[in-house]
Amino acid sequence: MLTLTAARGMLGINRRQWHRNVFAGASMAWPAAAGIASANSAYGKARQCIFIYLCGGPSQHDLWDPKPDAPEGIRGVFRPIETNVPGIFFTELIPNVARHADKLAVIRSMTHTSPDHNVGSSHTIEGRRPLRPDDVYAAPADHPGLGALLHRLKGETGILPPWVILPRKFTTNSPPIKGQSGGFLGSKFDPFALDETKRDSLAPKDLRFEAFDLPAEVSPNRFEKRNRLRDSVGHSGGYASRWNTLEETAIEMLSGGKTAHAFDLTREDPKLRDRYGRNEYGQSFLLARRLVESGVRFVNVFWTYFDEKGCQFNLWDNHGVASDICGVGGVRKGVDMLTHRYCAPSFDKAFPALLEDLSSRGLLDETLVVVAGEFGRTPKINEFSGRDHWPNCYTQLMAGGGVRGGQTYGASDRIGAYVKDRPVTPEDFHATVLHAFGIDPETMIDDRLSRPIRVTQGEPVFSLF
Repeated sequence: MLTLTAARGMLGINRRQWHRNVFAGASMAWPAAAGIASANSAYGKARQCIFIYLCGGPSQHDLWDPKPDAPEGIRGVFRPIETNVPGIFFTELIPNVARHADKLAVIRSMTHTSPDHNVGSSHTIEGRRPLRPDDVYAAPADHPGLGALLHRLKGETGILPPWVILPRKFTTNSPPIKGQSGGFLGSKFDPFALDETKRDSLAPKDLRFEAFDLPAEVSPNRFEKRNRLRDSVGHSGGYASRWNTLEETAIEMLSGGKTAHAFDLTREDPKLRDRYGRNEYGQSFLLARRLVESGVRFVNVFWTYFDEKGCQFNLWDNHGVASDICGVGGVRKGVDMLTHRYCAPSFDKAFPALLEDLSSRGLLDETLVVVAGEFGRTPKINEFSGRDHWPNCYTQLMAGGGVRGGQTYGASDRIGAYVKDRPVTPEDFHATVLHAFGIDPETMIDDRLSRPIRVTQGEPVFSLF
């Protein structure tokens, strides 16, 4: 990997000459030098990341960018409240989050152009706008997801997987959305993706994973005999070495080793589990903390809702509906969706618990915590007391990993419709995550045809750090 800045310097050419040579097809040697400048004090301090994705598009007006002086029909019904940082206001929907504003960077100037869920999700998670509206599902030629990029640039994490997705990959009754695979880097860089039962997200959850259990017909004694037989056969080199690595990882998992230990929520104090919330959301947040504490570098947590029948609903998509539909949970108004247990109340319980837990363990300084969605909601409240899709201006959060807490970045206009100051695109947000790990946005990696590809199309928001 190599940054363009470093390569230009080694070749003795300026930016204009570089692009002229590259795009004119000039023959140039490609130096094999590293492009990570993690020692640079301007970079973040992240060693791991928990990337929380609120599926459906959370409402900036009703959560973290209230507009109490906006006209009726735009200002929300939830009153603004003071946070623990003077001058920063959230709404009464998230009072517990408000008490942790000193840990948060609140980016109120996120923006892109597509109001489509799948396009917006692909754009946000992969960090690249899809070339076509239907080009949103994971494919082998994709740009690698953030977890894969960090795996490629930062290396292995020992026996534990470098990248884990909780509680399952994000889909919309479809293949997984882009950004959840190793893409052109290959399957070696894919995430360890759990597949928690798609039923009743609000039910008490242990998140106990069958992947760590021996098959019913294999006793521990028989398993041990199989391992000894395998060891006696020996190992092969070449392509077989990758298979041997996978086998060893599987054996470690089934043997109740470090990986199984990291995934075992029963080892946590029951009172702490209660603090996070005994549901899929809270327990996923707690498990994410266990994983980064154990050495996993990147954890995605996708916040969507499955009812007791297994029907999916992207609960942050609070339009409101004319009649109850599968997955809405028996409520019809958008405002009631926001206040339902599957939405803001559970988030206001789990997210502060995560921040407190990381901070008390001394992990927050080195753990970047991200809260993102595919877009925000319209300024205008619709006929169902909800808000519709709005990518033009919305809010996302960062904490830890060297990010300065207690700040807002950028601003929306008087009614929260358009960016007033310092726009940030999904590409820039993606670059900012990489920057937190000390990775220059111009760092290059080779695709499957050995062509150098820039790791991100965005530019970091440096002043967050």
